[in-house]
Amino acid sequence: MPRSVNAVASRQRRKKILQRVKGQFGRRKNVWTVAKNAYEKGQVYAYRDRRTKKRNFRGLWIQRINAAVREYGMSYSEFMGKLHKKDIELNRKALADLAMNNPDAFKAILDAIK
Repeated sequence: MPRSVNAVASRQRRKKILQRVKGQFGRRKNVWTVAKNAYEKGQVYAYRDRRTKKRNFRGLWIQRINAAVREYGMSYSEFMGKLHKKDIELNRKALADLAMNNPDAFKAILDAIK
């Protein structure tokens, strides 16, 4: 029985990876083994950094809230403690947005917890 290799599928598989690494530098864009490794490593970084992005944004929101409450003579930890004590269920993302784009509403929240 003759050997069956299915070259069409193999070529498509390689072409798909090479298409995705187009624009990379050096042999990463046109040598199959190097391109495959570069693509796989890129996918690992993408997976990892989707989680890192969440951490970075939480840190940014905390910094923005802290800067906003310091103007009124309070620290971030004090503010969050009083917020939870008064059962005001606003997350950090919403609070940071209010602090930046709607200072009057943020001041109203501060007045409510004092």
